[in-house]
Amino acid sequence: MDTLHHWAAGAVLKSTGDRYGDVTDPATGAVRRQVAFATEADVDAVVQAAARAYPAWRDTSLTARTQIMFRFRELLNARAEELAAIITAEHGKVLSDAAGEVARGQEVVEFACGMPHLLKGSATENASSGVDVSSMRQPLGVVGIISPFNFPAMVPMWFFPIAIAAGNTVVLKPSEKVPSAAQWMAELWTESGLPDGVFNVLHGDRTAVDELLTHPDVTSISFVGSTPIARHVYETGTAHGKRVQALGGAKNHMVVLPDADLDLAADQAVNAGFGSAGERCMSISALVAVGGVADTLVEKVAERARGLRTGDGRRGCDMGPLVTEAARERVTGYVDVGESAGATVVVDGRGIEPDADGQEGGTSGFFVGPTLFDHVTTDMSIYTDEIFGPVLSVLRVDTYDEAVAMINANPYGNGTAIFTNDGGAARRFQHEVEVGMIGVNVPVPVPMAYYSFGGWKNSLFGDTHAHGTEGVHFFTRGKVVTTRWTDPASRGSGGELDLGFPRNA
Repeated sequence: MDTLHHWAAGAVLKSTGDRYGDVTDPATGAVRRQVAFATEADVDAVVQAAARAYPAWRDTSLTARTQIMFRFRELLNARAEELAAIITAEHGKVLSDAAGEVARGQEVVEFACGMPHLLKGSATENASSGVDVSSMRQPLGVVGIISPFNFPAMVPMWFFPIAIAAGNTVVLKPSEKVPSAAQWMAELWTESGLPDGVFNVLHGDRTAVDELLTHPDVTSISFVGSTPIARHVYETGTAHGKRVQALGGAKNHMVVLPDADLDLAADQAVNAGFGSAGERCMSISALVAVGGVADTLVEKVAERARGLRTGDGRRGCDMGPLVTEAARERVTGYVDVGESAGATVVVDGRGIEPDADGQEGGTSGFFVGPTLFDHVTTDMSIYTDEIFGPVLSVLRVDTYDEAVAMINANPYGNGTAIFTNDGGAARRFQHEVEVGMIGVNVPVPVPMAYYSFGGWKNSLFGDTHAHGTEGVHFFTRGKVVTTRWTDPASRGSGGELDLGFPRNA
């Protein structure tokens, strides 16, 4: 069986260990290939490849770095369908969703193409008599990126284009469930003319993660995943002197006010709740119906959910499978518990038969259909926990204030949305709600690349969000230079020494 090994210094680096993981096709359950799990020696070899490449890449001109970034962009545009097909084969999301993921990642590449402007410093002439002051930003060194299974291309691309354009070298540790996209992008970087060792890929499990978190030559860690692991990454990485941005889990609410367009709200709730089979940290999983809109809203959402076709993402379906059998069992387990707790199952996705026209190879894939709960309360696990599946829970409240209080009491603060035609209510909502990313009549408010992505509370550990200006600052550090040059006209003139504290004059 084909085995995927690491990528270092522009070539495949075979693992020194004997541990491997299966990479499955979620639509069929078949094992596609194996991926090597890194040993401590493997981690060190990949990191050292990045460390050796760093000095020359740091000293490469911004013009040359940007030219390579542009070439990568052009190659990715030309071959985006290849990458989307790899994502669908290993993650399961439908091809159109995979193509959208690549396009959103490409936005960050395009943003990074403007690095010469983004890295411009500042200067002040004659800040003190005969003294000039200037500031600049310089790269960190070897940076580590640990990415999740749900976005094998987009999430790494939140980080590595900016890191590379700023002059750092990268070690990417993708999810072992979906490792092939990272390798494909590594090969594309080589084709783009990126020097060997600037972009490297390390495969594996927790051994690889913990070695990156503690390796002395790794200067920073960027992570996206569940909140418990994000906390571990942040605490371990910072304890070892690293700069860390760790994006955690979410429980995203969509508030629907009585004046909202309920057809629009229902359309968007289905899109945001069931897109990518709910395996998105920005998915809407809590639909908060305010006032008397719940009955009508639930009816409209249920009608749309029942019309979705679930099956092989390569064969024209609306929703694909979950990533693994364990994920399917976890999600259906939550549905069982939610029903037992007293929530009303309006649409049941358990035991779904894949769409006959959109499925090949029987029903051995990891499928759960769209699932809609009504009359959910805040003490139920289907509300408190991040399910990461196509499960949408409707919670009923009487007032706007109750809806905001519910969101602000939740330990997560990634994304939220409000649907209303009242501009005053929307303005009040965006001011009062304690969440990092807010949508007004937009259910999944993922910002453009020139803004930064990230939540509040238990959805983020560290002070810096992904991409945008904050991303540039994360992958660089500031330096201030204070300069005095002797005026030729004053040379030779004597003066008394002043041992006092420096004064502006």
